[in-house]
Amino acid sequence: MCGIVGYVGGASSSLDAKDVVVEGLARLEYRGYDSAGLALVLEGSGDGPGLHVDKKAGKLANLRAILDEAPPPTTRTGIGHTRWATHGAPTDANAHPHLGAHGRLALVHNGIIENYAVLREALEAEGHEMASETDTEIAAHLLERRLDAGDDLTTAMQQVCSQLEGAFTLVAVDSQDPDRVVAARRNSPLVVGLGEGENFLGSDVAAFIEHTREALELAQDQVVTLHPDRVEVTGFDGSPAEGTRYHVDWDLSAAQKDGYDWFMRKEIFEQPRALADSLLGRRGLDGKLQLDEMRLTDGELREIDRIVIIGCGTANYAGLVAKYAIEHWTRIPCEVELAHEFRYRDPILTRNTLVVAISQSGETADTLMAIRHAHLQRAKVLAICNTNGSTIPRESDAVIYTHAGPEIGVASTKGFLTQLMACYVLGLYLAQVRGTKFGDEIADVMAELEQMPRHVQTMLDKAEDVYKLAHAHEDSSTVLFLGRHAGFPVALEGALKLKELAYLHAEGFAAGELKHGPIALIDDGLPVFCVMPPRGRDQLHDKMLSAVQEIRARGARTLVLVEDGDEGVARYADEVVYLPKVPTLLQPLVAVVPLQLFACELATVLGHDVDQPRNLAKSVTVE
Repeated sequence: MCGIVGYVGGASSSLDAKDVVVEGLARLEYRGYDSAGLALVLEGSGDGPGLHVDKKAGKLANLRAILDEAPPPTTRTGIGHTRWATHGAPTDANAHPHLGAHGRLALVHNGIIENYAVLREALEAEGHEMASETDTEIAAHLLERRLDAGDDLTTAMQQVCSQLEGAFTLVAVDSQDPDRVVAARRNSPLVVGLGEGENFLGSDVAAFIEHTREALELAQDQVVTLHPDRVEVTGFDGSPAEGTRYHVDWDLSAAQKDGYDWFMRKEIFEQPRALADSLLGRRGLDGKLQLDEMRLTDGELREIDRIVIIGCGTANYAGLVAKYAIEHWTRIPCEVELAHEFRYRDPILTRNTLVVAISQSGETADTLMAIRHAHLQRAKVLAICNTNGSTIPRESDAVIYTHAGPEIGVASTKGFLTQLMACYVLGLYLAQVRGTKFGDEIADVMAELEQMPRHVQTMLDKAEDVYKLAHAHEDSSTVLFLGRHAGFPVALEGALKLKELAYLHAEGFAAGELKHGPIALIDDGLPVFCVMPPRGRDQLHDKMLSAVQEIRARGARTLVLVEDGDEGVARYADEVVYLPKVPTLLQPLVAVVPLQLFACELATVLGHDVDQPRNLAKSVTVE
């Protein structure tokens, strides 16, 4: 969840390490913004201090102010960090980088070192004095001790990583070895950027995409050494290894706001394109569906007798929608669980269980631990993910990439819609393999899905009407959301967005639960969003209309999302937002859009930072 940048340039490079690091941190600040810092390796420093270190609690702007006031010398090697606090409060002392005992080495770190307390106690017994409360500083002292004993930084990193337990990315520089940056990863994100006469490191490719689109993917328990002219990869045991090269298919402009006030608002309006991209290549020349990386045979999929979908937050709500679609299309029992609870309840899994793990980053710690538990129980795992080369896809038996592109706003928008699309594709693929739907039936649903970018654009064209609704409710302290069937997860997601962004009390309920308790919350003027199912599906529409009437009779202000042409609902609604006519199972793709717009605008009206809500980070890479 922290952001890490590293750079080493040769004599031919025109870049200043400080600029590379700070610009990279700016693009990674969504990963953590409790504090920021950098360490630069000074050249020709003789026997004196060979590092320039600046760090400051708060957002990156605080670090920039220090650098502007006292600019450091131009250098060719540096590392930087934006922090999301785990061990120790967000203070200047706890900010990264951390130094070794004598200030020879600087280190930045993402993750948690689980055995740090034991290591700290041993170091302090040797006379080491710690300047922070962090687990990171322990690793810095251990590394520098190895350097003092004669190891180079690469060997020191290999040795120290073998002592550490937990999930971590470590990146270090040695003031006496200015042409080397060394990093290691275990269960925490890290990617290498390959340049000409210079090389880069980052928590993700946004850190260096301005300079290179050639990247190197690292496996678990590997150490990478960057020199200006080469990159070397080894295992923690020192054995030679190789990373996997790939080309990044998006450029720097994808990570800019393009004139919007917030990344999140930009990403909401990118959803039609993201949905279209998520469907690219899903059908082969024979018209049949195909997935990105399917390492499960058709025979294995036919033997699946139970599906368990796991995810956290928004990903979990995508799974709740998927349950309705997958069960309907495949007739396979489907459960949805919070990933962080999954392995702790000792779930019953067999070789015929398919665990579907949904994670935008592919590094979500709770979900990663859950899929490892599933594999230990011999279950099969399919990942739905946005990040190529991340850990969860690599450790899964099959992958559906969502192809949403970078999402900078902490609150997921296009990530959610493309996860829904991937879930629909999965359900149809399973129906194809198992023969529970005919080819023409699958083709009809795919045709409906291919219309979704247009339908979402229709909703975006109504954004100003939704913004007016948000302004009208800027004094509200509570907002409720109701839905039935596939509309229930939409209600949950709408409430989550409002909590994340506007810091309001918001709850999503299944409308049928009203009379079992929640109706007691209804009071005069209380705004309640009601997601109306399309007409014609069982009795869902009429049941939901009854709920709208019940709460309006008790004074609620009803804000109803209803399909075009359903004029009978209007008499029971204080405000109406019309949705395109789509099948019930696919309605979440269009119904959630006005709720995203509402939350974004209301948070803006209230003066909150929409892209970086308080206490939240984009990627939760520790349990």
